[in-house]
Amino acid sequence: MLEVALDADGEWDSSEQPDWAALADAAARAAIAESRYPALADAPRLIELSVQLTGDEQVRALNAQWRGKDKATNVLSFPLAEEDELADPGADGPELMLGDIVLAGGVCLAEASDKAIPLTHHAAHLLVHGTLHLLGYDHGEDAEATDMEAREVRALARLGIPDPYGLEAA
Repeated sequence: MLEVALDADGEWDSSEQPDWAALADAAARAAIAESRYPALADAPRLIELSVQLTGDEQVRALNAQWRGKDKATNVLSFPLAEEDELADPGADGPELMLGDIVLAGGVCLAEASDKAIPLTHHAAHLLVHGTLHLLGYDHGEDAEATDMEAREVRALARLGIPDPYGLEAA
């Protein structure tokens, strides 16, 4: 059973606030469905991931502390699960923590505006991206990046969100 725990601070509040918890849950499920580990979404064992929607300064501090980059970024992922746990989540044992995803409000809003797309679409993309990182995907090498982007495009299509990379047209 997948549980997405969400904490959103004031920077993510608005008069037209979407249901961030529902968006995070849908994005995580879509990413998991397009991963090597689709059984995680419906495993009998509790599978949990944490999402924090916060401000740029907190993300900048985390990025400096954990990645040595003293600047805000759109999304950070902190994986906790081992590959063998992902491959066989089983019914036994305590909850399986996939990890934490942190999104920076100002960065995300600016990027969505620059791309002329809804903030919800961009946030969903970053949540899918972050979830794939929690599941062991990376984009350091060209082949890895191509695979991860294709998985993101398929996951976003499940959510009715257009391809952010233009891969469908290619």
